[in-house]
Amino acid sequence: MSYLVLKTIHLIAVVSWFAGLFYVGRMFIYFKESASYKNNKKSILQDQFKLMSKRCMYIITWPSLILTTIFGLYMLHENKTLIYLDWMKVKLVFVFILIAYTVYCQKILNQMTNENNILLSDFKLRLFNEFATLLLISLISLAILKTSLSWLKSIIVFIIIATVLFLLIKLYKKLKA
Repeated sequence: MSYLVLKTIHLIAVVSWFAGLFYVGRMFIYFKESASYKNNKKSILQDQFKLMSKRCMYIITWPSLILTTIFGLYMLHENKTLIYLDWMKVKLVFVFILIAYTVYCQKILNQMTNENNILLSDFKLRLFNEFATLLLISLISLAILKTSLSWLKSIIVFIIIATVLFLLIKLYKKLKA
């Protein structure tokens, strides 16, 4: 299989993985918000959000994570010099953080289904959901910019984006109240 075909499949899987994470994150927020409704409406909505979250995790997110990992490792196998590059080492650290993030999403899903509750507040769930955005920005930046990346500028931009996202979430919470 050519390297470009591997890369294509890898990138499609990455996009699907993030789509699943973004979607399941929204379902967690909607599930938490639906707790404030009256019993009948609450029950109907929460059952639907549980079903949608399960399907998202097991049909989109986990399979995409597995495909991303398989094809990413295959690409590293085909181009062994990549593993020695600093940007790739940093990228792999972010990938491990993303895998941990996905595992935590599974933990939240388990809380939803087993305990019919999510321990995080809707505000914390919104922050948690935006963390995936920061990981996406970091991974794409590393993959595209590679060695042309200024680490100091990257950290500053990362902090600015994180701050803007945090402020937008705070603003939304204030406007919602």
